[in-house]
Amino acid sequence: QHPRQSSMPRPFSARMRIAVIGQSLFGQEVYKELRKDGHTIVGVFTIPDKDGKADPLATEAEKDGVPVFKFPRWRLKGQAIQEVVTQYKATGAELNVLPFCSQFIPMEVIDHPRHGSIIYHPSLLPRHRGASAINWTLIHGDKKGGFTVFWADDGLDTGPILLQRECDVEPNDTVNTIYKRFLFPEGVKGTVEAVRLIAEGKAPKITQPAEGATYECIQKKDNIDWNQSAEALHNWIRGNDKVPGAWAEVDGQKVTFYGSSLVDNGTAVNGQPLEIPGASQPGIVTKSGLVLFGNDGKTLLVKNLQFEDGKMIAAAQYFRSGSSAAVELTEEEKTFAVQMRVVWQSILSNVSQIEDSTDFFKSGAASMDVVRLVEEVKLRASSCQLQNEDVYMNTTFQDFIQMCVRKLRGEDDEEELVVDYVSKNINNMTIKMPHQLFINGEFVDAEGGKTYKTINPTDGTAICDVSLAQISDVDRAVAAAKEAFEEGEWGKMNPRDRGRLIYRLADLMEEHQEELATIEAIDSGAVYTLALKTHVGMSIQTFRYFAGWCDKIQGSTIPINQARPNRNLTFTKKEPMGVCAIVIPWNYPLMMLAWKTAACLAAGNTVVLKPAQVTPLTALKFAELAARAGLPKGVINILPGSGALVGQRLSDHPDVRKLGFTGSTEIGKHIMKSCAVSNVKKVSLELGGKSPLIIFSDCEMDKAVRMGMSSVFFNKGENCIAAGRLFVEDSIHDLFVQKVVEEVKKMKIGDPLDRSTDHGPQNHKAHLDKLVEYCQTGVKEGATLVCGGRQVQRPGFFFEPTVFTDVQDHMYIAKEESFGPVMIISKFKSGEVDDVLRRANATEYGLASGVFTRDISKALYVSERLNAGTVFVNTYNKTDVAAPFGGFKQSGFGKDLGKANYLSVDFICQNLSHLYLKQSSTVFFRL
Repeated sequence: QHPRQSSMPRPFSARMRIAVIGQSLFGQEVYKELRKDGHTIVGVFTIPDKDGKADPLATEAEKDGVPVFKFPRWRLKGQAIQEVVTQYKATGAELNVLPFCSQFIPMEVIDHPRHGSIIYHPSLLPRHRGASAINWTLIHGDKKGGFTVFWADDGLDTGPILLQRECDVEPNDTVNTIYKRFLFPEGVKGTVEAVRLIAEGKAPKITQPAEGATYECIQKKDNIDWNQSAEALHNWIRGNDKVPGAWAEVDGQKVTFYGSSLVDNGTAVNGQPLEIPGASQPGIVTKSGLVLFGNDGKTLLVKNLQFEDGKMIAAAQYFRSGSSAAVELTEEEKTFAVQMRVVWQSILSNVSQIEDSTDFFKSGAASMDVVRLVEEVKLRASSCQLQNEDVYMNTTFQDFIQMCVRKLRGEDDEEELVVDYVSKNINNMTIKMPHQLFINGEFVDAEGGKTYKTINPTDGTAICDVSLAQISDVDRAVAAAKEAFEEGEWGKMNPRDRGRLIYRLADLMEEHQEELATIEAIDSGAVYTLALKTHVGMSIQTFRYFAGWCDKIQGSTIPINQARPNRNLTFTKKEPMGVCAIVIPWNYPLMMLAWKTAACLAAGNTVVLKPAQVTPLTALKFAELAARAGLPKGVINILPGSGALVGQRLSDHPDVRKLGFTGSTEIGKHIMKSCAVSNVKKVSLELGGKSPLIIFSDCEMDKAVRMGMSSVFFNKGENCIAAGRLFVEDSIHDLFVQKVVEEVKKMKIGDPLDRSTDHGPQNHKAHLDKLVEYCQTGVKEGATLVCGGRQVQRPGFFFEPTVFTDVQDHMYIAKEESFGPVMIISKFKSGEVDDVLRRANATEYGLASGVFTRDISKALYVSERLNAGTVFVNTYNKTDVAAPFGGFKQSGFGKDLGKANYLSVDFICQNLSHLYLKQSSTVFFRL
């Protein structure tokens, strides 16, 4: 971060006496910057007050005590008005600066100052001379736009060029977006830079070339010529948006079109037809807006429509406009209405009294008044997040209040979420499962309608067809997430309101917890009771925990050596990163989603998530609940699909700023490399494990057996922190094995929806086959298979809980993770604590570990020396949302849970070097 610019005058070789001739916010900003540069503004010449309100440039100058002249005109019948010219000349200006001027200025004024006059023009001259340059830049479909500061002469925008700056014109730019993004901020800088060049005697005068010169007249509101391509229609509409407006006759009245964008023509269009005279075919009113067709058969989408009476509506609401009944206000809402009536009165000072029927714009309000009104609402009701378009669509006071109240109640007539459910009657309930991609707040088919079948591991049958995301779907989802972060209400929302939405999402998840647990059971094979408590229960806890973090994300002040006597202040600020990609595994589909997504949302990021291809259904149900909770469009996007396609594109995508991944070490390495090569995006990785569990002879035997079994067989062994190898002290080894086998034989293997089931099916067929092969390898290498090791002979993907003993350090099963219900037991000699620690740490993984002993000194000694991100003492599997979770070595880096993460830390005022610290371990201790 750069230090904040001082407001002290900047040093220049010459100060000048400047007359500013013009108007608007643009003129105001140029005026302010010229004063900061130390120039003397000898006079501001602007337009007369309108409806009793002064132009912003005049207001700013009057505040500074600068002479302000408000001439209605400078010329009369083609001749300069001498009284006006005389008043101008009396200021003694050395340079005229015309940042934005709608009046004709006589040449006697233009040529009078020693340095002449310079004018800002919003096009790359000589192209688009004339007063509607921005409009014509868009109407002609120019790929490049920009502005020119030129020396005024007696022609129309023909004077010599002083400087130019260019920018790309985005495909869906409007006059407003390109002006706000580039022409305004960079135009102010460019105009001020031009004055600096003049002051330094370095300003060029470059004759405008004749080649490429164009002149277009002032753009007036005109009807649409439908005999054009879709791109030409789009350019015409956006080139007239919002002023002067492109209109057509619809249902016998003039309707003006706003918010045009080009549409992917491979997408099927579903909606209600709307006849438009002259169009090549009827438009279609869809849930996204009004789809229009060019004469080339291609399409564009219009978001908003305005009628002759000034009323603006969302195009998607065309056939429903005016149908909503008025809501009755509560006492609190009536108080809000009274406050807003006072605000309207202060803005519309020319109106004697604000009635319910008072129209904001017909009463003289302008675009700046819209901005003020939106901000005034935020001051009085922070949870009512308005956009400028909300004001344009609700122009009377009554409509405006009704709209605000509906938003405050969460009933703001958002378009209905359309979900094509797959429904099943199962587990004494009807579950309703979305099965399409979730992009930008909508469930949509994948490109080309591609699908795949997700399988129920209990019987091997297909549950339903699920949309299979393609690269273009990833790009659409990332674009939606980026827009939601940079332009949408999510990025503008204050943290407490963000937390309120996340709390609401957690509440909805709790309302649907039985349905979510049932979907998890049939899609992943999780035992229902475990799914209810852990898969779903901890997910709900995670969202509630991180909702509480939203307004507690803070930076810090840092004392620096140079702080005194110059009173420098250095501080850090934690900010969201932007678009975060999340790639999750299949063992805890919903919980892994929650661990990463909740942290992302709490920090203010937006998310594109790829669930495991074999377990997509709870992620899609979560997307539905997120939409119903009120999370804005684009904040959450869910893309079922293959890792090679979807995961790879997310790793490579230049607009993704961080990627969180849980999965294998092999894939984690590949992702890390792709993220580095693409745009050096941040990465957090939770990868493979081979977690050691050391059981000493002084342990509490029954607890060690119970917890030892849980450490291996919990969630069918499909557990990232599962104890991959148990080291049992030789004096208790045989007894421990005997007790474990006795307990294993009691385990009920069966349907995960049966409440008495202990052990459900493995997640999918390929994993089951790997477990069979894994056990066969153990037997071949000489380990003793005490029990299990085989597929259960029944439909589905069931595998017997397995116990191996006599496992030597060199064996494959001693070194590699099974990720299944396979207990690997090795002996160690009594008293050889350091040797068993050496053996336990002799792995490239470091995710979790455990120790059982009654000796607290031994417990502390061992836990301190185990190289793992989490150490369990006399317990196991005790994770909690408040405790950070992550690994060392090839188990990855970065933490889930604990304090809010997925943040960037900005250092303000100073560039500070980072401190590199050893990662901390989380120790769970039970005495």
